Amino acid sequence: MEEMNHTQFNGFILQGFSDIDDVRILLFVFFLCMLLLTLTINILVIMAVQCHAHLQSPMYFFINILSILEMWYTMTTAPKLLSLLLTKDNRISYGWCFAQLYMFHSLGMTDCALLAVMAFDRCMAICNPLRYTTIMNERMCRVLAIICWAFGFLAATIPLTMTIKVPMCQSYIIDHYFCDIAPLLALACTDISFTIAINRCVVGFAIMFNFILILIMYINIIWAIMKLKSNTGRMKAFSTCSSHLIDVALIYGTAFSVYGSPKGPQTVNYEKLFSLVYTVFTPFLNPIIYSVRNNEMKSAIRGIFQGKLHMFRMK
Repeated sequence: MEEMNHTQFNGFILQGFSDIDDVRILLFVFFLCMLLLTLTINILVIMAVQCHAHLQSPMYFFINILSILEMWYTMTTAPKLLSLLLTKDNRISYGWCFAQLYMFHSLGMTDCALLAVMAFDRCMAICNPLRYTTIMNERMCRVLAIICWAFGFLAATIPLTMTIKVPMCQSYIIDHYFCDIAPLLALACTDISFTIAINRCVVGFAIMFNFILILIMYINIIWAIMKLKSNTGRMKAFSTCSSHLIDVALIYGTAFSVYGSPKGPQTVNYEKLFSLVYTVFTPFLNPIIYSVRNNEMKSAIRGIFQGKLHMFRMK
């Protein structure tokens, strides 16, 4: 097919979930509710951490950053998904498409790095309890947070640059509900083996490097827990890690399913469904995961509601 000049190209067509037109409105209402709940719950977590002195610790500092990250992450894809379902306007401009691609992968890689840092924090708390406050001081927490954001946003420039240089063909329909690497590269007119290899190396490194760090941290944590003599101490130590482990399993499970599974003609629909997990459901579940099993967080959020109710009654 004839290559399409970038200067003459106005945008892409997102195919989205065009094959389920009969339940389009129901899906719109469902995902809109999910988006509003996600924003509300994450804002509550941020308010709880910021407004309560007993939550001013490294663990809650990183949970606070995670909530900010999850809100930004879901806002990268959810508004366009809602627009596709409500208006059937499946056009997306060239610039917005690659901006979405960059933000999606930047925030995803930042998320992976943050999970590794949170594992390091739990490792220091359990393996070095006497030195924990000295090691994980405010300056260290801020430096680690900056490293996570810098890692994600710098690493994502490589797949963005490699993908944006690929010549696009006249068939510019993206078989997805947002601009991701694989659906965009499927529109290529030339051999893109090198581009695919580089993108897989960068994304794979971002996922696997942080995953290996998490495994190393938890090997040390398990070793330290096994040395504890009392079962109560073991259960208490493990309970501080349970929420993080659930989060790691959820995020890395879906990431491996999408980016690590063999590609074939039938995998597109599965990738769309798995993508919904980490673009819609994970940002919604994360604050719940870190709140339900945490009495301090539940107490802080309850205090916010009670304070608002008291102010309402005073009026």
